Amino acid sequence: MAKGTKRASPGTEDEKNPLAVELSEEDATKLAAARKDIQKTELLLERQAQKQLLPVYEKRREIVKSISKFWPVALMNHGMFSFHVQHNADQLALSYLEDLWIARDEKEPRCFTIEFHFKENPHFTDKVLKKEYAYVPPPAAANETPDADGITESMLDFSWERDVKASKISINWKDAERALTKQFPRESGEEEDEPADSGSFFNFFEHEEDPYEIGLNIANEVFPEAIEYFLGEMGGELDDESDEDDDDDEADEIDLEKPKTKKRKV
Repeated sequence: MAKGTKRASPGTEDEKNPLAVELSEEDATKLAAARKDIQKTELLLERQAQKQLLPVYEKRREIVKSISKFWPVALMNHGMFSFHVQHNADQLALSYLEDLWIARDEKEPRCFTIEFHFKENPHFTDKVLKKEYAYVPPPAAANETPDADGITESMLDFSWERDVKASKISINWKDAERALTKQFPRESGEEEDEPADSGSFFNFFEHEEDPYEIGLNIANEVFPEAIEYFLGEMGGELDDESDEDDDDDEADEIDLEKPKTKKRKV
């Protein structure tokens, strides 16, 4: 043996990658079938959950209608949402929001329509602003036959980026020159799919793209936990320093601070 050459020890190749696995075709098929079973069960459970939650949400809807600024406060107590609603003019417009509703697709509950219901306000004439996230089946779905539960292979291979198309609307601003989306437009960034500045929150309705996933956050986080967000039990607390700064804001700024509870100082 040449000087300086190490002798290979038994098991050296195995030790390089001790977790290497050669998956047989049979095992791969079984794993794929098990994954589909899980995906189908999860989808069926989501459908059932939404059916059972619907009357509960409708009951909550009636209760919160009598609570001033319930939905503006709940939304602003969500960290991501409030980050994109930093313009005072946006907050003022949102103060007229009296109802928020999520209507989910019965067959594809992962898709939904967001409805913002407004009182008469000085900004726009629309009573309802909507944004739909519609399920668009891939081309292969045209030749698929749904099973007894109405589920196809494409549904089990659901991809939000690929299979969902968001809508956009034109808001009927009372003064086109003072439209919030014109005063605070969405500015393009270096990356095509992410703007440098989101501008006014209302760009959310006037653009198809939702690069910050505001819709998903509203539908999957704020809406189901709306009471907790309104009471300030989720989304973090405002610190005293920020509260002091709020005292110096302009007189026309709307107060969207989380409501005081018995546990908090008043």
